[in-house]
Amino acid sequence: MTFLVSPAPTSPGPTLADFGHDPLWISIIKAVFIFVFLMLGVLFGVWTERKLISRMQHRYGPNRAGKFGLLQSVADGLKMGLKEDIMPRKVDKLLYFLAPVIIAVPAFLAFSVIPFGPVVSMFGEKTPLQLTDLPVAVLLILAMASIGVYGIVLAGWASRSPYAILGGLRSSAQVVSYEIAMGLSFVAVFLYAGTLSTSEIVAKQADGSTFDLGGVSIPLPSWYAILLLPSFLIYALTMLGETNRVPFDLPEGEGELVGGFHTEYSSSLKFAMFMLAEYVNVFVVSGVATTLFLGGWRAPWPISLWDGANVGWWPMLWFFIKMVLIFCCFIWVRASLPRVRYDQLMHFGWKVLIPLNLAWILAVASFRALRVDNSPLVITVMAVVVVGAMIVYFRFDTVLQRRREERAAQVEEEFERLRDRPEAGGFPVPALDLPHYHGANRKEVPSV
Repeated sequence: MTFLVSPAPTSPGPTLADFGHDPLWISIIKAVFIFVFLMLGVLFGVWTERKLISRMQHRYGPNRAGKFGLLQSVADGLKMGLKEDIMPRKVDKLLYFLAPVIIAVPAFLAFSVIPFGPVVSMFGEKTPLQLTDLPVAVLLILAMASIGVYGIVLAGWASRSPYAILGGLRSSAQVVSYEIAMGLSFVAVFLYAGTLSTSEIVAKQADGSTFDLGGVSIPLPSWYAILLLPSFLIYALTMLGETNRVPFDLPEGEGELVGGFHTEYSSSLKFAMFMLAEYVNVFVVSGVATTLFLGGWRAPWPISLWDGANVGWWPMLWFFIKMVLIFCCFIWVRASLPRVRYDQLMHFGWKVLIPLNLAWILAVASFRALRVDNSPLVITVMAVVVVGAMIVYFRFDTVLQRRREERAAQVEEEFERLRDRPEAGGFPVPALDLPHYHGANRKEVPSV
């Protein structure tokens, strides 16, 4: 029997030279596959999130539409499509309609550089399981994430609503803050991989390297999530900030901003576009985490001991399993943590994540310099610089925090002292020119 689609006999990792040679119809098949994969992922992702959270909260979750409630997401989509589309009177109509599109389109485009698997044979044509790749593919992903925030800002601006505008401004500040930390978390990966190409970063994680120290070879792990653990943990935190997920979903805080930037978007297809973009972004950051830190499409140990684990179409399964596990972590965080305050969000991004990133980059650069020059003096000097800079920074930040707390305590004490004395600057109290207020005896009312 002859199959139209068959795996290649070998599984070489694709390189940049393997891209740009596909026929147009294969590129169309890949693009359609990515679109269908993300759309189905959103449908089942919503169902999975509702089911897992309901189990964590000892509820049943969706169980009416279809077996186990599997058709609930389809029913919700049909309901949004059939509901009346209510548009406020004074909105900017062009931007009001364009905002959901501007949010959704970059989310789909970012997935075009994520590798799903090795080189395979598709209808007789050898092609990598990736739509395209660039020498700066990771920068393209960051650029698409930045463009998406324009849709949120325009949605708030075009709605002419104070709640929507505040949600849009919060989102822009949040994305700028956490995208800096996200980009810095990638720098250590670039230093080790020596490239910004997603397919080549996956290839660099195929085999662990060794580090020679005093004639002793020390084996190093292959996944950057283990080798560069601080970078992976920082990226995991910035994923939540980039996708506006709990506990960093400040742009759509219900208790403060009603619905945030989509307050004036009724439950229609435009609102569905916002939900679609949010979940697609979750899958994008999960795919980036899998590609840059978890070995990409390559099988984890001990499955990698099997000779056919990284051959043909099996790698797509490993890639999908890794993405699903990261998505389940998103759900777990949402069910466990409360929403943080806006000042805590910004403080954590600028004063914790970014300084830690910079210190870690210096440490990684020192280690790489030691491997190249094999000079212990280099790493010793850089280690002293890193440790000294961190001590000075956190000591200075602690002193400033203590001074702020002392000033706040003084203000609170002054407030308590003057609270009942309006003439000394306390709260103004209305004039109480009543006889009993000045000590005069009140006329007793006879009891009945």
